[in-house]
Amino acid sequence: MLLAACYAPTVTDEGFELLTEITRIETIAVGNRIRDLRRLVESYGDGRWRKLKGVATIRLRNGRIRRVELHWYEAHGIGKKDFKIKRYFD
Repeated sequence: MLLAACYAPTVTDEGFELLTEITRIETIAVGNRIRDLRRLVESYGDGRWRKLKGVATIRLRNGRIRRVELHWYEAHGIGKKDFKIKRYFD
């Protein structure tokens, strides 16, 4: 597999490394429609929180490289938080 030379891998706190940009991004919920909104505001601060999903290639802790569907939260000025692997495609 070839990775774009201009994309630097990103290590997440969740124990995997993003090897490619996230593609096919869709919004799942915004604002009060997010169940974890209170926790997000208490942990990271107030913002226009959105729950998103997308597809990316990652490297797991054991070294395996997989294509997955990710879910995460994002707010302007705060960034992407709490990545979760929801589905493996390969």
